[in-house]
Amino acid sequence: MKLAAIDIGSNAARLLITEASPKANGEMDFTKVNLVRVPLRLGMDVFATGTISPQRAESFVNTIKAYKLLLDVYEVKYLKTAATSAMRDASNGAEILERVKRETGMEIKVISGQEEANYIYENHIAENLDKTRGYLYIDVGGGSTELTFFNGNRLIFKESFNIGTIRLLQGKVSEDHWQQMKEFLRVHLKGYNQVVAIGSGGNINKVFSLSKKKEGKPLTLDLLKDYYKEFSSFTVEERIHLYNLREDRADVIVPALQIYVNVMRWTDIQEIFVPKIGLADGLVRALYKEISAMATP
Repeated sequence: MKLAAIDIGSNAARLLITEASPKANGEMDFTKVNLVRVPLRLGMDVFATGTISPQRAESFVNTIKAYKLLLDVYEVKYLKTAATSAMRDASNGAEILERVKRETGMEIKVISGQEEANYIYENHIAENLDKTRGYLYIDVGGGSTELTFFNGNRLIFKESFNIGTIRLLQGKVSEDHWQQMKEFLRVHLKGYNQVVAIGSGGNINKVFSLSKKKEGKPLTLDLLKDYYKEFSSFTVEERIHLYNLREDRADVIVPALQIYVNVMRWTDIQEIFVPKIGLADGLVRALYKEISAMATP
């Protein structure tokens, strides 16, 4: 069964096409068939002016048209969509989504920060790890950061903060925003020991790739601090050439590391696992659950 998800983030739009098939033990296996990423950078407009410019709106509509063609070629029957922080904040977001629906027949749903955290949690990575430890999911996007804490097979909290890489680049994150996140973590993680982080988002995936760590091995807080200092010492242009980064990754990787480092410092977390999952993966799993529920009499 082919399933697909479209994730419209503040930095990029992603189309994930997945094959869902049962394993011998009855569990579902989700195999990535194709992942397409277009750096629309909606947040660059929205967090600066509160609106999406005509040029970016045109690029957005054309991207969805291209995704629709790909969905047709792959004969995908089931699709789940989500637009996050930038589209939540855009004054003309509803108007653009209405145009998308009119021209492509596709409906893009704007989700809240809480719903975003819910979908990321759908990946259930912590359930396969050491049950005696607590796991803090840290998902860093262009417009927001979602934090989800899981301890002893139990979900403790899910929270979204308007602290993201593009907001930071544009100076839209105040000291109060940081303080709010810090205080939330201090209160809600009090009494939990040996907490480990699980990181998601394109930036932490790129850092993991650059680190040459083996799959399944964690990155340390000290290593993230070193990368933060190293990347910060170069211009965006230098980062592109030195680390073979795309421009839309080279500028946001530093604020992303700032967020991961701060969260880990405040919570005394020393290690972060990077399983290469994100919102699109969570959307696909949620979609499968919905289809299964409908099929059950």
